Amino acid sequence: MIFWILAALSFIQAAEVTENKILVEQPPRIMACNENATLACKYAYNGTGNEFRASLNKGADRAVEVCSVSWNGSFHNHHSNKDFNCLVTVDSHKKEVNFSLWKLNTDQTDIYFCKIEVMFPPPYISNDKSNGTVIHVKGKMLCQPPIFQSPTPFWALMVTLGFLAFYSVLITAVFVICWWKNKKNRILTSDYMNMTPRHPPGPKNKHYQPYAPTRIHTEYRSWEP
Repeated sequence: MIFWILAALSFIQAAEVTENKILVEQPPRIMACNENATLACKYAYNGTGNEFRASLNKGADRAVEVCSVSWNGSFHNHHSNKDFNCLVTVDSHKKEVNFSLWKLNTDQTDIYFCKIEVMFPPPYISNDKSNGTVIHVKGKMLCQPPIFQSPTPFWALMVTLGFLAFYSVLITAVFVICWWKNKKNRILTSDYMNMTPRHPPGPKNKHYQPYAPTRIHTEYRSWEP
């Protein structure tokens, strides 16, 4: 009996630890062009807390708090460091906190950490240390918008394909005509070469005259003296 009670207590404690744990996810690197950057921090929490606080901390030791926000339901309370221009927005349904920074300078390039806290009801809970996000701030002259090449218009592509098709048909027609003329010339040449008369079958007769009519002697016997 005691064993089952201890097992139940252990299960309840493990469930409470899992339920009261906050997990935070943030991108490893952000490039801040034109002195602007937005850091999105997503969190996972399945507890019963209803009052939260989110903050953005600068540096590996998290010594500088850039800005923060507290909320419970619909009420939000913002606070920002005087050295930063920061605006925080919270989406409780998506469980996401967005830190928007502007007018950054190159000296503010550093690693930034998101911190999510459950303020009420007790017990107090905060997320484990995350890997942080490196915000790299570039100068204005170094940030150039990407140049996108406009795609080839559809009509230009169709004209090109039509020209290629017409050129292929023309080349094929010329080849067929040349082939036919060559074949016709060979047939005519062969006919001219075969005009030589042939000897009749049998032994050759030296006195044979081709195409000469044979004289009929009986027609002239009545005129002999």
